[in-house]
Amino acid sequence: MAGSLKYADIYNESITDPAAFWGKAAEEIQWVKKWDKVLDDSRKPFYGWFVGGELNTCYNALDYHVENGRGNQAAIIYDSPMTNTVLKITYNELLDQVARFAGVLKDMGVKKGDTVIIYMPMIPQALTAVLACARLGAVHSVVFGGFAPNELAIRINDAQPDVIISASCGIEGKKVIPYKPLLDEAIKLAEHKPQKTVIYQRSQLAADLIAGRDYNWDEVMKTAKKADCVTVKATDPLYILYTSGTTGKPKGVMRDNGGYAVALKWSMKYIYDVKPGEVFWAASDVGWVVGHSYIIYAPLLYGCTTIVYEGKPIGTPDPGAFWRVIAQHGVSVLFTAPTAFRAIKKEDPNADYLKKYDIKTLKYLFLAGERLDPDTYHWASGMLKIPVVDHWWQTETGWPIAANCMGIEPFPIKAGSPTKAVPGYNVEILDNNGKKIPNGQEGAVSIKLPLPPGCLPTLWKDDKRYLEYVTEIPGYYVTGDGGFFDQDGYLFIMGRIDDVINVAGHRLSTGAMEEIIAKHKDIAECAVFGMNEKLKGEVPVGFAVLKAGVNRNPDEIVKELVQMVRNDIGAVACFKQCAIVKALPKTRSGKTLRSTMRKIVNQQQYVVPSTIEDASVLDVIKDAAKKLAAEA
Repeated sequence: MAGSLKYADIYNESITDPAAFWGKAAEEIQWVKKWDKVLDDSRKPFYGWFVGGELNTCYNALDYHVENGRGNQAAIIYDSPMTNTVLKITYNELLDQVARFAGVLKDMGVKKGDTVIIYMPMIPQALTAVLACARLGAVHSVVFGGFAPNELAIRINDAQPDVIISASCGIEGKKVIPYKPLLDEAIKLAEHKPQKTVIYQRSQLAADLIAGRDYNWDEVMKTAKKADCVTVKATDPLYILYTSGTTGKPKGVMRDNGGYAVALKWSMKYIYDVKPGEVFWAASDVGWVVGHSYIIYAPLLYGCTTIVYEGKPIGTPDPGAFWRVIAQHGVSVLFTAPTAFRAIKKEDPNADYLKKYDIKTLKYLFLAGERLDPDTYHWASGMLKIPVVDHWWQTETGWPIAANCMGIEPFPIKAGSPTKAVPGYNVEILDNNGKKIPNGQEGAVSIKLPLPPGCLPTLWKDDKRYLEYVTEIPGYYVTGDGGFFDQDGYLFIMGRIDDVINVAGHRLSTGAMEEIIAKHKDIAECAVFGMNEKLKGEVPVGFAVLKAGVNRNPDEIVKELVQMVRNDIGAVACFKQCAIVKALPKTRSGKTLRSTMRKIVNQQQYVVPSTIEDASVLDVIKDAAKKLAAEA
């Protein structure tokens, strides 16, 4: 598809003739039955991709590669500094395990269209469970291992699984987290009662099993008969992924089989520029969308080796953890969150640990999951001397909306921009009335329908709530992010629309202030929020974390930060207050809990999110926010 074509040609075809464009891309997938129609737009705003087509996603990820000579290639490299384990699993071995575990589920009565919840740590068995569900045409829902019982119960009630697959424990740093008591409590709380659970017993901690309900993974695998792939429709659901931090009725993003397989396989070649057989590492967790798309499905659909890493960027054992994994396993492409690099930069600002490893196999670093501040970009870029590619997408889309497509036509990188819209995504910047805004002006980042394959066709059993995404501006999917195109057509994402604050009638971006603060030589990371104020409506307040080893008077640093914002934005910003804190509250995937912090700053009620890494950090933020409010 790329050949000698340029980005503009490929992008234009994807927008003007999406059916032809994605029809060609779909030839890379193995179909049991070809589709009747590439794009069905008869039920707008609900669209169907590859309608009438039939396939099995697990077959495309495993059986196809074994049949075509990749059987002895590593499918998974499991690397766990937590347990001192490195294990390589070939495509042959993974297919054998998946087919047998699918047999276990089949014997338990799981069939096409049934739902299964997977509540597991970062171990290979999590991938086996996911692919076994796909093999049977069952709908999997991975819930982040260690989620609180109440949150898990909410998801059990919504997904209504007959079977839950879990492990005896997870490992977080030096702590062993027992999963079974959390699972038992969740089942007790849930109105829907799963009939069976399968528990993988880890050597670090054995779980007590309830006779008649709980089954030991190893025991049932001993007698399992292999199950064949079950053919499903392209439009049948593959999985449900609940958006993090939901309360009340959760929002289950639903993914189909056909469109997802086509988009993900296409993305590996044209966005990430990897080749089948290369090692691809998404340093995320299977519980998040990155884990679904780029630890499990995309690398395996494309015939790559995927890394399952049970560890952290720092502390397992040191800030050289990522460089060790890349050097040891010959990683071609690393995809992680900016937070991971800010953590490495904070602990090892001069990149001394990098000097210990030979990472010549690494071609690209891709960053996503939150805004990549220019300072972190420049640090990573200067240190690695390879393209550092910011790209932007959402749980709902399942794969990138905007990126520098390395497999088509790499563009010069602009710090702070994820470059241009990915083929298939018709991105526009709109005002409050749904009118297009000229380049250079900020507005609501929106995607003209239809969304390309791989994006959510709807929410799980909730078409009504899906419509909220596509009726705010009819004919568009509203991303909820603000941004603009510059004069060269580069897209800049400035953060959630509610991160734009109004200071005495001036609309100001807190993202722009964060960019300035992050440039300070002593700052590892920061966050800025609007605090309600009687006179001006809102005033910005900042929270900043210092780099390791900085030993200066915090008041002096704050004065410098205030001056920097004043110099770059002007007095109109009214940025006068900033607290130096030990850490920002994060989800386990490394995202800053911005909406929670915003509520704390404005003394509003908030729920401690189930996804939080360390709840004690919220108390620090609370105390700092009180102090800032008193000074205001």
